[in-house]
Amino acid sequence: MTLKERYEAAREQYGKLGVDTDGALETLKKIPISMHCWQGDDVIGFDHDGPLTGGIQTTGNYPGKARTPEELMADIEKAFSLIPGKHKVNLHACYAIFEEGEYADRDKLEPKHFAKWVEFGKKNGVAFDFNPTCFSHPMAEDSLTLSSPDEKVRRFWVEHCKACIRISEYLAKEQGCPCAMNIWIPDGMKDVPADRLGPRARFKQSLDEILAIPYDKEKVLVCLESKVFGIGMESYTVGSSEFTINYAAKNGIISLLDNGHYHPTEVVSDKIPSMLLFNDKIALHVTRGVRWDSDHVVLFDDETKEIAKEIVRNDAIDRVLLALDYFDASINRIAAWVVGMRNMQRALLYALLSPNQKLKALQDEGRFTELMMQQEELKTYPFGDVWNWFCEINGVPAGEGWFEHVRAYEEEVLLKRT
Repeated sequence: MTLKERYEAAREQYGKLGVDTDGALETLKKIPISMHCWQGDDVIGFDHDGPLTGGIQTTGNYPGKARTPEELMADIEKAFSLIPGKHKVNLHACYAIFEEGEYADRDKLEPKHFAKWVEFGKKNGVAFDFNPTCFSHPMAEDSLTLSSPDEKVRRFWVEHCKACIRISEYLAKEQGCPCAMNIWIPDGMKDVPADRLGPRARFKQSLDEILAIPYDKEKVLVCLESKVFGIGMESYTVGSSEFTINYAAKNGIISLLDNGHYHPTEVVSDKIPSMLLFNDKIALHVTRGVRWDSDHVVLFDDETKEIAKEIVRNDAIDRVLLALDYFDASINRIAAWVVGMRNMQRALLYALLSPNQKLKALQDEGRFTELMMQQEELKTYPFGDVWNWFCEINGVPAGEGWFEHVRAYEEEVLLKRT
């Protein structure tokens, strides 16, 4: 059977459940996922040569890491050529691009330092999201930034985040759509603190100062991300979930949930519907934590599928800002992008192909035996045939066919980087 014939057979089978596969594919095509630029070069960026700090580690030394803006852009283009649909690129501030002989520290960054990214975006039809980089910098050596008791340090990072709002507004204007700007800080303590309130009060003050600058709130969607712990802040995290959710709710910004930033027994999928009841929008960083916030490549696993289900069945596709966040240097970095992005799309398609209203009715009517049966039977429906057809009609290889393109790129480009 051809791909089309297999799809038509699948369409008929799903149709008997009341699922419109054509409609699902059209919806999926319009869901942008923000692909994180930092997978391509192990979170190094272009504004420093030092090691990663702030509780961040990248393991592995697979050949072919991007070393320049041009190499990173080429790698992003290659990845997008193998991912169906149109998506965004998520930038960190440390990916500023300077002219020869020019340098600006992070508190002095300007829109012009991202002009080449705008050119890249316009060439490729790609929009951007943005993040302050509050780590891997001499001013972050003590894992204290916006909560630092040292006013000089705190002021530096306040000015950095203000600069990032201005850059985000520039990106939004140039690309003609909003730019999500996410604030995450590595602030915390390795051992038991003597004062938990003080650092959070300083963090709150810093955020108040950052948000006080004038900016277009329709163009810049400021997000605030929490974390449960990290390397060097095992005992206390300033930007806890309780802090970030309450601050975002009170100040009209967006809570960002990273599913690696909670206790291993917590799942973000269960948090999404509660957050949607009280927030117009939420933001997600989808990753795969193994035992801790280890930022492994996103798989088509249970939690990724459950996250997608909560987005789809709660009619929240337009209310959830969806991005990926992981970095694996032990495998081909372009393959890592493609696997993660395609798996997030697979999870969304899996949710779109579910008879959600029928399943909800079974739950509401207490027909739990039938509900379990139907949920289990869906697992062996011809989902893969629908996915492969989606790839086909969007001009990218179906199945594992994309990997030969990555292998060839590795031989022709990546292995020549020394």
